[in-house]
Amino acid sequence: MGEFEEFVLLTVAVLREDAYGVEIKRELERRMRQKLSVGSIQSALKRLEEKGFLTSEFGEASPVRGGKRKRIYTLTSYASKVLTELKQIRDQYWDSLPDFAI
Repeated sequence: MGEFEEFVLLTVAVLREDAYGVEIKRELERRMRQKLSVGSIQSALKRLEEKGFLTSEFGEASPVRGGKRKRIYTLTSYASKVLTELKQIRDQYWDSLPDFAI
């Protein structure tokens, strides 16, 4: 899994029931402090779903969205396990750094 995909998964985990395209993009841009294309996020979401890290379903239609439904993304248990393992590996590296390197 690439770093960007990891960030997308973490964003879905943070947003929970609000994890849909526009909100995922907004949150990623806020945290990464850079502009991202909708296409890059949609591609990552599709790849993550194909790999079994995410599931998605359509929410209810909204008059605010002109009757369009949002596709809501949810982490799978596999994704939660992988994210936990990645965090443990990263923490081990950070804990191993000598004081002068930080």
